[in-house]
Amino acid sequence: MDNNIYLKFPAISENEAFARVVVAAFVTRLDPTLEEMDDIKTAVSEAVTNCIVHGYENTYGEIELLAWVKDRELSIEIRDKGVGIEDIKKAMEPLYTTKAKEERSGMGFSFMEVFMDELLVESKVGEGTTVKMKKVIGVGE
Repeated sequence: MDNNIYLKFPAISENEAFARVVVAAFVTRLDPTLEEMDDIKTAVSEAVTNCIVHGYENTYGEIELLAWVKDRELSIEIRDKGVGIEDIKKAMEPLYTTKAKEERSGMGFSFMEVFMDELLVESKVGEGTTVKMKKVIGVGE
């Protein structure tokens, strides 16, 4: 049977650290390397931050985080019910940002893509966005 967690929390910046620590604690049973742990925490931070800054544009909303482990593969889904993304392909381009005035780097999806083994982004304008990520733990051993 798969081991899983589900969280629903307010989309406020203080909860970005909470989400990454919860996922880090959840994956510790697989005994990841420090690099694997840092990769996972960074990817979760970027996805949650995107929900807060872009999905809800700093207004109230909720984020859902699901994570599960099967064998040595960690799967994570982070969802919002915010404004959605009009052009996912464009949004995933390195350095692309809709918040340049807020000094956003436009590297969130790029970091997620580099640090995780798989990344899929699904979104509908006016309905929200789901980020799906996977990472196999211990592949370099």
